[in-house]
Amino acid sequence: MSSPWERLKKKWRKISETGTFRILWITPLSLAGFLIVWWLFSIIINRAYLPGPYEVFQAFVDSFRTPAPSLGITMGDNIASSLQRFLLGFVLAFCVAVPLGLMMGFFRTAETVAKPVIEVFRPIPPIAWVPVFLLIFKLFWGPVMVIFIGVFFPLLSNVIFGVKSVDPTLIDAARTLGADRIRLFTKVIFPSTVPFLMTGITIGLGIGWMCIVAAEMIGAVGGGVGYYIYFMEQLGKYEYMYAGMVVIAILGILTVGISRYIEQYLSRLMGMK
Repeated sequence: MSSPWERLKKKWRKISETGTFRILWITPLSLAGFLIVWWLFSIIINRAYLPGPYEVFQAFVDSFRTPAPSLGITMGDNIASSLQRFLLGFVLAFCVAVPLGLMMGFFRTAETVAKPVIEVFRPIPPIAWVPVFLLIFKLFWGPVMVIFIGVFFPLLSNVIFGVKSVDPTLIDAARTLGADRIRLFTKVIFPSTVPFLMTGITIGLGIGWMCIVAAEMIGAVGGGVGYYIYFMEQLGKYEYMYAGMVVIAILGILTVGISRYIEQYLSRLMGMK
């Protein structure tokens, strides 16, 4: 018979392994530790260049209330501009990468034709395309195309891998039951590829936010969070610059969180969880 102490330890171990425990305790403690380290570094280095958490929080709140000098728009307007570019680039990448990935994963001829071209452009960092796209597509569509490149390759790679991971037995069984190519894609291949697709979306979202900040820093029309960060750095208002970085972090967390929620929903819908 176990002692009360052993039962208490087992109960604590069971609680600590749950997701609720991590959300309610470990996550806040981790964030609190980060804020303390940040505050200490701001004292050690120089508060003029690295403001503390409180100063950045004040700037964060003020950026939504007061239009930025010379820009004449608030942080909400900058977020709207960045989201517009981000969504356009993401949708374009999705509409191109998913059909192309399905074809390259299923048809050897399509992979043979497209793969050499893909491999030429894949190693080039999305940031390297910023000056090229700004010259060709100008200040609005330039950042959109940078996001397109950043999201395109993770999506494409994961869709191709997902198609090739489909159990051949399922494909043979569907063909035996008389499924044509359209039904084969819609009933067998695409549903089996969804988890890989969602992984590609999650990776692409993170890369997309990095791309839009870099592109907007170099040039963007109508504002944007990246342009706001660069503009505040030029003015020497570093607490507002860091506030812009916090906004990007929040937007990234929200979009990735939505992506993971959709992934879990689709997994339950398709009976995979």
